[in-house]
Order: sequence, then C-alpha cells, then structure tokens
Amino acid sequence: MGRIKLTVSYDGRSFCGFQEQKNGISIQGKLQGALKAVYDRDIKVTASGRTDAGVSAKGQVVHFDGDDRVPMDKLPIVLNRYLPKEISVVKAQKVSDKFNARFSAKKKTYVYRIYNAKTANPLDPFCSFFPGKIDIDKMKEGAKLLIGEHDFKCFMASGSNIKDTVRIIYDAKVVKKQNIISIKICGNGFLYNMVRIIAGTLLYVGLGKISPNDITDIIEKRDRKKAGKTLPPNGLLLEKVVY
Repeated sequence: MGRIKLTVSYDGRSFCGFQEQKNGISIQGKLQGALKAVYDRDIKVTASGRTDAGVSAKGQVVHFDGDDRVPMDKLPIVLNRYLPKEISVVKAQKVSDKFNARFSAKKKTYVYRIYNAKTANPLDPFCSFFPGKIDIDKMKEGAKLLIGEHDFKCFMASGSNIKDTVRIIYDAKVVKKQNIISIKICGNGFLYNMVRIIAGTLLYVGLGKISPNDITDIIEKRDRKKAGKTLPPNGLLLEKVVY
C-alpha cells in the first residue's frame, strides 16, 4: 500500500459539487466509483478543497491509499474508462504517506471569467455573462487592494461555520482578452463563495457602483452587505494547487 496523488480536471456544471452527497451526483462519488472498479474495494479520496455545485477545475488534487496493481503512467487511462466524459484524471504519482491533498496545500489559484459583450456566447459556457460597459483599469486597481493578509469575512457567504476568516492573497489580477474578463486570485485558502463574491465586488468597481478604494473599507468593516453580489458558479475554475 502507498499514497497516490491524482490531478483531476472536470466540468462541474452538471454535478452537485465535489463533495459526496446523498441527494446528488458528485465528483467525489464518481472518482470513488472508478477507484472501486480498479482496486476492487471501497476507497475514499481526500481533495485539496471542495468546489461547489457548478464549479469546474483544471487542476484539482486528491489523494488516496492504493497498491501497485496499475503503473502510475497507466492509472489515469484506466480510471478514465470508468469516469463520465465530464471528469478526467490527467496525472497520477506516488507520494509520501505524509502527503495530504488538503493540509499539504500551500497555494491555490482560482480564475473567474466574465463574458463581456452585447450578446452572450453559447460556445463559451465557462463564463458568466454581463453585457454592460466595464472599466477594466478600475477593476485592476481594486484587485491590488486585495493582496496581503486580511480578515476576509466580508467575502464569505452565509451558511459557513468557519470561525477563522483570515486568509492571505498572494496575487490578484484582472485581464481582458477580446470579450473575456479573467479575474485570477492566488491565496493560501478561500472561504465559502469567496472568489465568486470578490469577482462580484470587482464587477461593481468596474461598473462604477463603488470605487476601487472602497475595497479597503469593505475589508476593514467586515460587512458582507457592502461587498458585491455572488456571481454564478459556471464562471469559476480551480486552476492550480501548489504544494
């Protein structure tokens, strides 16, 4: 037996989220089903974090304890035979028994994408849609004020029982390429719906509803009502986890 790390990509739009649930189809459930088919026993996976319903991932990381019956270079191919087309294991590797996909993670990078044009683009479903005029330069100013160690309670949705709401944002960037605005946030961890609320707040900045400097005031007052709305889940992507 040994610990195995998987890097997983998935289209989360048709799933109830990563975490296994009784009344929904989850990414975790499908992965564990594939592992059972390969290893002939129940296997539980631990992920770097639980993405919500409708959220996708390019570089989600999970670990499990398995044996050597399938070589690591072949394991993704074998597992993918038992997975739906919306989920793909892209890499497998042996790691130390001390490795933990959740607690060993140092940084995570999320990207939120907004399709900004007069009409929506059905060929780019991994974006939320907003047709109004958006000031990208102001969004960039606001994003810079997120960087650092702060209490980000103002960017946490209700329903979370997390008490420690202090997190570190290492980098926050806003880039527009053609009609797509990408908000990239790298941090040591994220609160419930944090990136989607940050994206909504930066959108308010771009629309002129609040000023870039209001970001600092929102963080200091820790008031969720002063921040922007929670943007839809389909625009959010877990891009990368660093260990």
